[in-house]
Amino acid sequence: MVESKQLLPLGSIVLLEEGLQKLIIVGRGAIYRDQVTQEEVFADYMGAIYPIGVNPETTIFFQNENIDRVIFRGFSDEEEERFMEVYGKWEQELTISKKRPE
Repeated sequence: MVESKQLLPLGSIVLLEEGLQKLIIVGRGAIYRDQVTQEEVFADYMGAIYPIGVNPETTIFFQNENIDRVIFRGFSDEEEERFMEVYGKWEQELTISKKRPE
């Protein structure tokens, strides 16, 4: 059995290291094109500025390591637990590089 990685649930609100603006987690395991390297990479989280919400121009991708403080933990149930099991397997099989925390 694959050990599952623990990520925060959707809807969680966090502050990043050296961040002043709260972010709400709106996605996990996001694959995107890095604007600097133009390579496909993945991030643990996709966030939106709270309380504004999703805006393609201000979407922020970040890693678990970038989180400084959890303000609010989103809803979690048995489906969340199953998702984390599947996510762990998916991440181990992924051939795309993980974006290094900035």
